[in-house]
Amino acid sequence: MFVKTGDTVKVIAGKDRGTTGKVIKALPKFNKVVVEGVAIMKKHQKPNAENPNGAILEIEAAINASNVQVLDKNGVAGRVGYKEVDGKKVRFNKKSGEVLD
Repeated sequence: MFVKTGDTVKVIAGKDRGTTGKVIKALPKFNKVVVEGVAIMKKHQKPNAENPNGAILEIEAAINASNVQVLDKNGVAGRVGYKEVDGKKVRFNKKSGEVLD
């Protein structure tokens, strides 16, 4: 998967299109990512010791990795490519040519 935890990404499809955020969690098995502040959903929590009346929590849901593009240091969104630099495989932004790792 081309996205890693900690990457800054731009959402290119869906209701949050145009939003940028940091990847909190990458789920390569399902090809999904959880992005900070994107795909907010409400979760109803039953009463417990912490919240005797229960609560409605707002949490980020996972979105498909194909709906995001990785931003480089200059904020340019582009597809990710791989190349070898000094014997190491690194990711780079195909639009700007800048190395991401």
